[in-house]
Amino acid sequence: MNVDTLDAKIVRFFTDAPRASVLEASRVLKIARATVQARLDRMTDKGVIGSWVPQPDPARFGFPVVAFCSLTINQDLGHDAVVAALTAIPELTEIHTVSGSSDLMARIAARSNPDLQRVLDAMMSTKTVLRSTTVIVLNTHFQGRTLPLLEAEAAQKAG
Repeated sequence: MNVDTLDAKIVRFFTDAPRASVLEASRVLKIARATVQARLDRMTDKGVIGSWVPQPDPARFGFPVVAFCSLTINQDLGHDAVVAALTAIPELTEIHTVSGSSDLMARIAARSNPDLQRVLDAMMSTKTVLRSTTVIVLNTHFQGRTLPLLEAEAAQKAG
């Protein structure tokens, strides 16, 4: 979908004020309420805005340890079966099929380093993972940073 600078301004507004109303956005941005609503609907329908769902922060409710784990899987089972088995482990917050020397990349939230070991053991006990390599995040500088990309794309199309 093509995005323009008005789309980017609308997304920026709701990023900065996620609980604001469409009417408030129209007043602040000085555009018609129907325009704001139509743009939001279009971006939501096209998947540019993926979700209006709150994103809980695991660190804020007892899971301050973040790790990324490269997984080599049992290829005879296939990706879908492996992912289905791993879905039963709630500490796995993301799983991606990747290129390179491993098959999957998982993001893990844990209460502590010993708890991280428990999660790794749980993954291995599914018998779907053959090997894993884990790195622990020491500091997160930013995450989920997509708004600057959207704004840059809109500016490029405008200029």
